[in-house]
Amino acid sequence: MTTGSETVLQQEKAAADAAITIHDPRDGSLVGSVPQAGPADVDQAVAAARAAQQGWAGVDPAARGELLHAAAAALNDNAERLAQLNARETGRPEAEALEGVKAGAATLRQYAELAPVHRGLSLRGSKMAADYTVAEPRGVAVLLTPWNDPVAVAAGLLGAALVTGNTVVHKPSERCPHLGAALGEVLAAVLPPDVLITLNGGPQVGSALTSHPGVDVFAHVGSSATGTRIAQAAALTGAHVIRENGGNDPLLVDAGVDPEWAAEQAAIGAFANSGQICTSVERIYVHRDIADAFCNALAEEARRRNTSQQFAPLVDTRLRDEVHAQVAQAVAAGAKATEGGEPPEGPGAHYPATVLLGCTEDMTIMTEETFGPVAPVTVVDSFEDGLQLAAAGRYGLAATVLTADMAHAQQAVAALPVGTVKINAVFGGAPGGSAQPRKDSGHGFGYGPELLDEFTQVKVVHVGLPGGVRR
Repeated sequence: MTTGSETVLQQEKAAADAAITIHDPRDGSLVGSVPQAGPADVDQAVAAARAAQQGWAGVDPAARGELLHAAAAALNDNAERLAQLNARETGRPEAEALEGVKAGAATLRQYAELAPVHRGLSLRGSKMAADYTVAEPRGVAVLLTPWNDPVAVAAGLLGAALVTGNTVVHKPSERCPHLGAALGEVLAAVLPPDVLITLNGGPQVGSALTSHPGVDVFAHVGSSATGTRIAQAAALTGAHVIRENGGNDPLLVDAGVDPEWAAEQAAIGAFANSGQICTSVERIYVHRDIADAFCNALAEEARRRNTSQQFAPLVDTRLRDEVHAQVAQAVAAGAKATEGGEPPEGPGAHYPATVLLGCTEDMTIMTEETFGPVAPVTVVDSFEDGLQLAAAGRYGLAATVLTADMAHAQQAVAALPVGTVKINAVFGGAPGGSAQPRKDSGHGFGYGPELLDEFTQVKVVHVGLPGGVRR
């Protein structure tokens, strides 16, 4: 007969034994295995972060900022090693991975500078009283970060959470556990003990963290399905949730623009990082007046990437199979692949840049996030028709409009129910441009100065005169 305590021990041993094994998506070679955290590890990490939190919150914001500057320097010192791990685990070209590490270091420096000026408000009350607000850390923060830009995304959440006085338990994606462990070691080395704890593991570890009653705030960047589960779990524990989740971002190409320039923009948006960006171009609506020239130029952009021998693979064969299933379904339903559309033979998780014409709104590839290098195209008869289609759907992350008509640009800004609208550029934007995803794409400010507000809670203070004091 097995007792309850024996069952728990067996579960913990099984979790620890179930190591995460990673293969290089470029050639299928073994990268290595990393043990997963068990239930006891989760409890211990949350308890340790809780014990360290009060002391960390007592450190002056400027001093916390100085430690973040040290963390940024440590990232730069270890940039080559982290970039190499990123390349081996996710297939990201090493030069791009290195840019991601340096972007992460820059983000840490930005939050280090923002911390001392993250201020409260002076309130208008009685002449003989003082009324103001102060921002206090929420407590223990659990951060669940993705694999597609693992250092840069994690650094943003880590920087904002730590500099506002929260302690952090970080679970990096199970698709890059070696990188996640190394990142945690680099950053934790310059911070006080237990201010940052890294746990590796898959969905079981994530579920244990998101249902833990000792967590005060969750920040998640990843799929909408996972984000929804986190929000549901947090509703029971009372934790605050910040989430930037999936997208099905439209690109609307108006008549009157240069079709070759528009195709170049579409290719950048659909094929950058092999389509593995949350704000990738996922569906394209092009005006009939320029559709032929645009579609020919877009196919050529895809062909150029496919023949370059430098187009990066997807993160693993599981994702490649999911992407190809959507492409195959669209082709079976009447779409035509003018470039790509079939995974190559051989090792690794490669998938070609793919252009699909004749796509319709009943195809999964037009309604769900694809997360691969696929550019599905629908031809529309007018800007208004395209705008109506672009505004539809259950996601609300971002959208792009290419137009020379500023009235159309303003019309799109007003009509598109998304967190970010980009006019005449698929990527880019000024620093500090925080956005709030909508609908199934998430909730809250996931970056920018407003992220400091997400990781803090406001206390209102009223100071009056004691009784008997003359006014």
